[in-house]
Amino acid sequence: QVQLVESGGGLVQAGGSLRLSCVVSGRATTDYFMAWFRLASGKEREFVAAISRTGDRTYYADSVKGRFTLSKDFARNTVFLQMDSLKPEDTAVYYCAANFFNSPQPMEVGGYEYWGQGTQVTVSS
Repeated sequence: QVQLVESGGGLVQAGGSLRLSCVVSGRATTDYFMAWFRLASGKEREFVAAISRTGDRTYYADSVKGRFTLSKDFARNTVFLQMDSLKPEDTAVYYCAANFFNSPQPMEVGGYEYWGQGTQVTVSS
């Protein structure tokens, strides 16, 4: 059974950094398209970033472009979301999501079959 497990969330001051991890288990392949979404209180789920199956293409929401970096560690079957210059508006629960069958439109929530349980990121001002 495929599982996605996020970690790395926490409380940080504005301007600080966090690195989120999403470990994929239950499937002996690194061939998947992965994205991060976030859900802030009172808001809809928002696309953050995505990485292609081969890891050579990344996609970012305008709100995080230049501050967040997504990378894929094939050896550890893990995707990392490096978040720098964090702002209070980045506060949310962050979820990773994966598609093992094709390459969806990165921002489309419905394009991902598997989701993690989420990790809380809180940025204080």
